[in-house]
Amino acid sequence: MLRLYDTALEDVTPLEPRRAGEFSMYVCGPTVSGEPHLGHGRFTVVWDIFRRYLEWSGLDVRFVSNVTDIEDKILAKAAAERRPPAEVAAHYEKLWWHTMERLGVARPSETPHATAYVEHMVELIGELVERGHAYVGGDGVYFSAESLPGYGLLAHQSLESLRAGARVEAGEGAGKRAPVDFVLWKLARPDEPSWPSPWGPGRPGWHTECVVMSLDLLGEDFDLHTGGLDLAFPHHENERAQALAAGRRFTRHWAHHGMVVDEGGEKMSKSLGNTLSLLELLDTYDPRAFRLLVLRSNYRRPMTVGFETMSAAMRTVERLDSFAREFASARAADPDPAALARFRQRMDDDFDTPNALGGAFELLREARAVADKDAVGLAAAVFDIFERALGLPLQGAPADIPDEVLARAAARDQARGAKDFGRADAIRAELQADGWVVEDGPEGTTIRRP
Repeated sequence: MLRLYDTALEDVTPLEPRRAGEFSMYVCGPTVSGEPHLGHGRFTVVWDIFRRYLEWSGLDVRFVSNVTDIEDKILAKAAAERRPPAEVAAHYEKLWWHTMERLGVARPSETPHATAYVEHMVELIGELVERGHAYVGGDGVYFSAESLPGYGLLAHQSLESLRAGARVEAGEGAGKRAPVDFVLWKLARPDEPSWPSPWGPGRPGWHTECVVMSLDLLGEDFDLHTGGLDLAFPHHENERAQALAAGRRFTRHWAHHGMVVDEGGEKMSKSLGNTLSLLELLDTYDPRAFRLLVLRSNYRRPMTVGFETMSAAMRTVERLDSFAREFASARAADPDPAALARFRQRMDDDFDTPNALGGAFELLREARAVADKDAVGLAAAVFDIFERALGLPLQGAPADIPDEVLARAAARDQARGAKDFGRADAIRAELQADGWVVEDGPEGTTIRRP
């Protein structure tokens, strides 16, 4: 059984689905106010891999991820570009899905839009006011954090500690009774999009969107809610608070992934000026290299992205493609069940993709080292793991390298696997004499132009 680190429990715990054979998960999606960035790239690929692995394991996964199409950032972008907010949101949502396709991220089962759920949000807010968990302020409706026992679970801090460190978010505060309270309904300013409500025309606060959409589509007690570590508090805590205050059971488990950092170990941010454009990265490198980089990083730890890490990932992708060409006939074979079991054991240990990836490369090397009959099942397992479980397709020859050269590189790998190092060295010398750069790695030979 898959075990995962639960942020609320601060421990690795078994994920027992609410219903046998099914799995329900909610992933906080994008605010469509600009180009997708590297942080978006990481979170979508992390949970895409997680989803694919669950489906590969035989579960029927319902994967919901929202689209925030009305929010302060969208209004600011619309004002700056002198375009209607809905037009801005539509433009950047189209770019979002195009980028996800390039990353190989499968579409969610459901993609609810905030603007389609405003009426439901008004109903929830009204219920919270009636129950004494929310109050009307001068500029909107606010949730009273002190009204809910145990508020602060995902921050692992007491309410007193949170009060001491609280700060008023931009655009809020005029109607707050306490700094840790959060807005549920914002009264509209002139010329802003608005919806009717008992408290006046306005729009919902960000923290109310996901709780309404997740409960509507997945129901109470759904299996898993995920997002970035920066969302655990306050966003996810505020979702949890509203659900509990309304008397609803919320998610069974919480999981959060780490941030993206530069090659100096610093978190990437616009304010520090150390961001890389995800779109430029995808234009420069094979998108599979980014997925491989995500797989190499423990999902709960910072992930380093830069020119060195991407170049190294590209070389590994090229080695995988070399293997795919060498063992193309094994694609249709039955995977070795013992090999798949070894992979599953590593993945089930807190979604340990780095260790599972290392095991997959061990299979690759074993396939090259054993007799042909045994190699077929191992090679088939490699294809099954990378392509179905991890969503990383193995491809044919690079366009700029002739098939004859690739065949010699594959022959060299076979010679190395058979410990015929004299032949391997001779093939290397031939390739170098023909002007190719030959690089060795644990996964095999890489050929490139100087």
